[in-house]
Amino acid sequence: MEKERERLLELLRSKSFQRKKVVLASGKESDFYIDCREVTLNPEGIYLTGKVFFKILKSHTATIDAVGAVPVAAVPIAAAISVISYIEGSPIPAFVIRKEPKAHGTGKWIEGAANLKKGAVVAIVEDVITTGGSVLKAIKTAENEGLKVDCVIAIVDREEGGREGIVSAGYNLITLYTRKDFM
Repeated sequence: MEKERERLLELLRSKSFQRKKVVLASGKESDFYIDCREVTLNPEGIYLTGKVFFKILKSHTATIDAVGAVPVAAVPIAAAISVISYIEGSPIPAFVIRKEPKAHGTGKWIEGAANLKKGAVVAIVEDVITTGGSVLKAIKTAENEGLKVDCVIAIVDREEGGREGIVSAGYNLITLYTRKDFM
């Protein structure tokens, strides 16, 4: 797995990392940006992401029944894990947690719920953790829908308080890289 992690980091550094002033989803200003979508929407990048995340889940202490994506950036991550898990003979379904319920049709909070068993133990996946706000909201929604959230796995921790918020809420956070890997 180390070789895949190293190559994934190379791709993130070359395609995703930018030194520039931006306003993040959290509302905070930053002098750098990591747009993981440039890698998770790249054929090699999404394959490596799915492979590394799947290996982490298989070595995790709890058996994970499904992976849930925080929209929108984590949707390809959850899909990649699901595809790799099927190829590896240990299928893990993916689902998407909406930011708000669907305004028409069934008003669902979770897409892909038909593939989940009641009380499923799940991992929430995200691309970048800053304050952790989006992840904590997704966890609350998943739990309100009857799922048991075991952990959160993200590509990058910007080290701006998100880890502390997620851990203090009682969840394990696993990240592949931190801001130090890019600076």
